[in-house]
Amino acid sequence: MTPTSKLNNVLRRFWIFHRDRRGVAAVEFSLILPIMLTIYLGGVEVGDGFAVDLKVTEVAHSVADLASQYVTIDDSDMSNILNASAEIVAPYSALNIIVTVSEVSTDSNGNATVTWSDSLNGTARAVGQKITLPASLKIPNISLILGEVSYNYTPNLGYVITGTIVLSDNYYLFPRLSKTVARVN
Repeated sequence: MTPTSKLNNVLRRFWIFHRDRRGVAAVEFSLILPIMLTIYLGGVEVGDGFAVDLKVTEVAHSVADLASQYVTIDDSDMSNILNASAEIVAPYSALNIIVTVSEVSTDSNGNATVTWSDSLNGTARAVGQKITLPASLKIPNISLILGEVSYNYTPNLGYVITGTIVLSDNYYLFPRLSKTVARVN
């Protein structure tokens, strides 16, 4: 074999190898693409879920905070407080949210019961219903405003895998302007 034919053989092998590498890259891309799309879309879904969960916490805090600023709350005030939750949870659907605002009072032993309660898209707690308070709030003869929120979150793409996820939170605050917040009709 002459040196030019050897060179031609080497160049031909290099050219064939180069052509085969492009095919390998296409196969690798087609194998990795579904995995990369799954990771990307999963990240979007998880981020969306975290955003809704943050909104749920924000609503629980906000409704309790707003109610704690009153000495007396009438139907109009309570309606405004509960309807504010729809604005807070935006851009997510307010139809999936259940918001309950209650006043909880403790007796001389620190046992808590519901004094009054109102709810948006749900059922208010029954007056006199016993509530289990966190240990740090079992203080005798106090009143607390309890904001409770539940949101039925349905992922856009992962619904088949996870179904609807219930996100919830609650928040306790002391009344700011008086020892209790009176509820008037």
